[in-house]
Amino acid sequence: QVRVVETGGGLVQTRGSLKLTCTASGPTSSPYAMGWFRQAPGKEREFVAAISWSGGFTNYAQNVEGRFTLSRDDNKNTVHLQMNSLKPEDAAVYYCAATDDFHWGPVLDSSEYKYWGQGTQVTVSS
Repeated sequence: QVRVVETGGGLVQTRGSLKLTCTASGPTSSPYAMGWFRQAPGKEREFVAAISWSGGFTNYAQNVEGRFTLSRDDNKNTVHLQMNSLKPEDAAVYYCAATDDFHWGPVLDSSEYKYWGQGTQVTVSS
């Protein structure tokens, strides 16, 4: 069974920064494609960012590009989402997802992910 755990959520002021970390651990050391999604109250879950299994490719939602940076530790299934210049509209529960199915690049479609974390709350005060 693969376990996905997110850490790093919290309360931050507008224009502040926050770093989320996610680790996926399972019975093998296979690299996972990983991504972040978020869901605000009353809204659907939306794609935030994704990184390929190799870490060599990333993809961002238009509304976070330039402010968020997704990276992964070498040879590990641990990723970090650095969020800068946060806005009130970034407030949401952030979910990390992982898949051990092979994909050449980042996975943007939530239905392609097999494993999900419980989510971590990000609150941005105005």
